[in-house]
Amino acid sequence: MSKAAYRSRRVVTPEGVQAATVFVEAGLITRVAAHDAELNGAPLQDFGDLPLLPGLVDTHVHINEPGRTEWEGFVTGTRAAAAGGITTIVDMPLNCLPETTTVAALEAKRTAAAGKTFVDWAAWGGAVADNQQHLEPLATAGVPGYKCFLVYPGIEGFTMISLQELRAALPHIAKTRLPLLVHAELDGPLKAAAEKLGAADWTQYATYLASRPDAAELEAIALMIALAEEFGCRIHIVHLATAQALPMLKAARAKGLPITVETCPHYLYFAAEQIPDGATEYKCAPPIRSRANNDGLWQGLRDGVIDLVATDHSPCPPEMKGPGLQDRALGDFGRAWGGIASLSVALPVVWTAMRQRGFALSDLAQLAQWMSSAPASLAGIADRKGKIDAGMDADFVVLDPDAEFTVAPEHLHFRYAVSPYLAERLTGVVKASYLRGECIYRDGEFSQPATGRELRLGV
Repeated sequence: MSKAAYRSRRVVTPEGVQAATVFVEAGLITRVAAHDAELNGAPLQDFGDLPLLPGLVDTHVHINEPGRTEWEGFVTGTRAAAAGGITTIVDMPLNCLPETTTVAALEAKRTAAAGKTFVDWAAWGGAVADNQQHLEPLATAGVPGYKCFLVYPGIEGFTMISLQELRAALPHIAKTRLPLLVHAELDGPLKAAAEKLGAADWTQYATYLASRPDAAELEAIALMIALAEEFGCRIHIVHLATAQALPMLKAARAKGLPITVETCPHYLYFAAEQIPDGATEYKCAPPIRSRANNDGLWQGLRDGVIDLVATDHSPCPPEMKGPGLQDRALGDFGRAWGGIASLSVALPVVWTAMRQRGFALSDLAQLAQWMSSAPASLAGIADRKGKIDAGMDADFVVLDPDAEFTVAPEHLHFRYAVSPYLAERLTGVVKASYLRGECIYRDGEFSQPATGRELRLGV
């Protein structure tokens, strides 16, 4: 479609929610005009009162292809993203084989993705124990930044990075001016917690929660704040789970340190008090904490200390999540895979939680900030993604903000229908998703062929 116009009484723009007509040509937004603007021959799609949001940008997705496509691949993962209103994803460098820690591995991922992506995508590079010499070449090859773990990541091949190794890597990362995304937990508090637990019952969620205390996050975040100050590099804290870290993060930001923070839908929606024993579908790392902690994370979002919401979509085959999926009395939190899959339902999950906390329709602009524009900024693609504005890619999601549905397997679209959101009653139905002005998903149906593109930084 060369020219088109999209109209709604609720277009979510950087200036807020307003009645408008969005004009598109060759996949780009040419202007955002008055609701009754002359069409000048452009074909019109009028969504009435349904909000038109910028396509969501999810900067924390585990696709796992190549190498572990049986966990999740580009086809299933990006279809699920499109169904959830997510039009751009950034893939994490672990769980695939080879891990994305060299340019050669990045090229293998590009080859694997060719012709398979229903949404646009980019790939983070990895910062591991021994790849310091590969960090700058990865930047030249187009990655938007790097991911590292300060603890064992739960999988062989992507090594955690020690403090000494991190100090060796940070000068290279600072030189690229790209962000370092950090899984912020440290081993010391985890080992101390393990000693206290002894032979605890690992079918109890309380055991798993105690095994990953707030202190593991707090000590890691304090370390990264100090390193950000020392090296002047951009640091991004992924999947913040403890609200106790917010005061130190707020203070670091007040000092002008280049630190950004994300949390995830599961930390905003669920609370430890509601997780049954044996329900290993809720297992993630760091863990879902208390209801009071959940309240604190929401306050962090309201205050702007937490910048964005990303899914940390981390799927696996059902048998890896444990028998707790069939019989919760048998679920072993010590052995089950620590990841939650949510790409297709993240938008309604967050919107449901917002409505429960008194947010109004006008606050869809805030949701777009958290899930579109701020993630686009993190990934270095804010010049083309994350906003409904002239010059941007015409990526949209049409949302019915009042429609309710009960999550069933047919709503998930990712490879395996394994998710703690199954049977949850959510508010907000994604009616359609558009990528560069073309509809890629509508009412449960996907366009063919896949038209997603890789976004290389600087290209």
